[in-house]
Amino acid sequence: MSLSELVPPKKRLTISADVYEQFKELLMTGRMMPGEQLSLRTVAAALGVSVMPVREAMQRLVAEQALELSPNRAMRVPTMTVSQFREITSIRINLEGVATERAAKSLSEAELRRIVQLNEDFFEEMASASPNGARLITLNKEFHFAVYEGSRMPMLLQLIKALWVRIGPILNHDLRAGSARINERVAVSHHSQLVDALRRRDSEAARIALQGDIDSAAQFIISAHVLVIADSTNQST
Repeated sequence: MSLSELVPPKKRLTISADVYEQFKELLMTGRMMPGEQLSLRTVAAALGVSVMPVREAMQRLVAEQALELSPNRAMRVPTMTVSQFREITSIRINLEGVATERAAKSLSEAELRRIVQLNEDFFEEMASASPNGARLITLNKEFHFAVYEGSRMPMLLQLIKALWVRIGPILNHDLRAGSARINERVAVSHHSQLVDALRRRDSEAARIALQGDIDSAAQFIISAHVLVIADSTNQST
């Protein structure tokens, strides 16, 4: 009798959904690199599950273009071109800007305190002698989504998450690489401006601070030449 026959369908569905959510989190936080190939068996062993739910989760992510099949039929994290990155960045600025504007008006005091605490934790890690890139990435993601969740717009939040799943492997390059943005604490400045605007319930200032944060990270990533530049001839600088 196969393992798939031993595990009840409902249980298999639950495991598959859990694996899918874990995969999304790994992609959103940049734990997987563009072009990285994924072995079903290796991933299954790492997650402590059978191959079947891993395959099902990967197939869902392929359908969402968060993963792709390489020419040799292996699963891998997609690479991203300059034009794709710019397009997603433009969409992010609009969608995340809307969520931030709404959050400025609808955040509860408890939610605002959590955002302030996450910002303080991010600042402390950034100010340490040797900032931990993985912790910075996690805190950055938690900070942003604490703001977006405060918008009370669940459908918008789903769209934002879908973009982060697609762009996550490259989005946090500067935080992983120890870039000038870390040395100069650029992200800290934008985050602090955003927090100040949220405290004042100033939706326009909050959106501008959010846009500055996204823009500065995007410009660094483009200048770092970590994107596929095959289509760069079609781009203006």
